[in-house]
Amino acid sequence: MDKIPSFTIDHNRLLRGIYVSRKDSIGNGIVTTFDIRMKEPNREPALHPGVLHTIEHLAATFLRNDAEWKDRIVYWGPMGCLTGNYLLIKGDCKPEDIVGLMRRTFSFVASFEGDIPGAAPEDCGNYLLHDLPMARWEARKYVEEVLDRIGEENLDYPQ
Repeated sequence: MDKIPSFTIDHNRLLRGIYVSRKDSIGNGIVTTFDIRMKEPNREPALHPGVLHTIEHLAATFLRNDAEWKDRIVYWGPMGCLTGNYLLIKGDCKPEDIVGLMRRTFSFVASFEGDIPGAAPEDCGNYLLHDLPMARWEARKYVEEVLDRIGEENLDYPQ
């Protein structure tokens, strides 16, 4: 079998950031898949599953309610390697287009207080696997260390 393109990126050189993972033509439109990388693969500890699960619930809720982007959001979900998330958006987009959206999203997660949306047994298949304090900490770290200082090295996959 052919190796899928996302497995051809040198993960040993990949930094935290926002990357275009792929663009797919669907009907007359394009869907852009973003790699929202929160951890440097193979060089720092991955996100705990409870942390990533909480970020998933909060970010997906925020994105699907964002006044500017909600009609273009297709999907938000965790990477299996636990180093980030995938965001699928309708349209032909570049990482620079969504830096503000990601800053708002992760700032929302970093400051969230209260009950996690969808974290009840009737709403979620693993409702006990959440860690809001650490999700807030990781989101704040991503905003301060990556999104507030983002450069080309955080927007283009290493060659």
